[in-house]
Amino acid sequence: MSLFLRTAVVAGLIALLSGPGLSLAEIRIGIVGPLSGPVAQYGDMQFSGARMAIEQINAAGGIDGQPLVAIEADDACDPRKAVAAANKMVSQGVRFVVGHLCSSSTQPASDIYEASGILMITPASTNPEITRRGYKLVFRTIGLDSMQGAVAARYLASLSPDKVAIIHDQQQYGEGIAREVRTTLQSAGVDVPVFEGVAAGARDFSALISRMQQAGISHVYYGGYHPELALILRQSREAGFNAVFMGPEGVGNRDLNYTAGEAAEGLLLTLPPNFDERPRNQDLVKAFAENNRDTSGPFVLPAFTAVQLIAEGVRRAGSDDPIAVAQALRSGEFDTPLGILRFQENGDLTSFDFEVFRWHADGTRTPVDQASNR
Repeated sequence: MSLFLRTAVVAGLIALLSGPGLSLAEIRIGIVGPLSGPVAQYGDMQFSGARMAIEQINAAGGIDGQPLVAIEADDACDPRKAVAAANKMVSQGVRFVVGHLCSSSTQPASDIYEASGILMITPASTNPEITRRGYKLVFRTIGLDSMQGAVAARYLASLSPDKVAIIHDQQQYGEGIAREVRTTLQSAGVDVPVFEGVAAGARDFSALISRMQQAGISHVYYGGYHPELALILRQSREAGFNAVFMGPEGVGNRDLNYTAGEAAEGLLLTLPPNFDERPRNQDLVKAFAENNRDTSGPFVLPAFTAVQLIAEGVRRAGSDDPIAVAQALRSGEFDTPLGILRFQENGDLTSFDFEVFRWHADGTRTPVDQASNR
């Protein structure tokens, strides 16, 4: 029975996580992401998943008797605060980090972790640049913008749009995925007359909406997070601009509905699969529910898996040295709530599936039948 599949047999983790050569000192795992700021809801998902994994492993006796100790920090998805949080991890003797969440925070923080010998697994940062720098201690349990952007663009192209506008929030994550979508759309011969950045935190999008109306835009792709898109959706409806909107996993948040209201109905999204609906994960979902935790957010189980991978990497390496654990992660295959995972040399997963969903005004989502485009 897999370490990752049956949380009901938590006691079995004692044997599975044992290994020769391990000290009895605690292993400090940092959890870093937004606990404040406009995207704190995503941070809640990350912290919830990572905390649950740590609790389960400790309930099973830790790793060869070594307890996992969480050292938490809030970076508010701000690059400067992310650097401060990363330095806190170094000063606190952290050897492994689950985080960060926003790509613009993950990249500068990863510079510090790599230089300090700390292994980092991000469950949410999708910008490809993070793993293009030849670092040996950077991993992720989510796919890339190049994967997600291509899925979104192919689906948009299948709708035979007249003209597509691509809007982004001028941040690393939002602009990065927007560029990926534009590249794929243009390769498919789709007209993209508008490619424009907006300021994160902006409130009035009336001029932008007017320009899109005048340009005859039929579909809009937004790269960024939900606060700005929610306002664009609401103001578009108020202005009678009825284009089809689409966005990435960064807008898949129920808080979008509080601002957008009925204008959120029908929004198209690319998201990780509904891992919590897979039969193999139902014991795990039940364990979360018993602790009043929700597994439906896109970053919950990737964060849970990040901690489990660290633990399994320590076991396989027979050491809690981050370099040895990184080597174990690159050389192995892991049966996880996300499926069978393998890592490339640069720390990216060898494969990851993004799926297209339709978002509803009540905050729920349904998978889109891509074969029929319904």
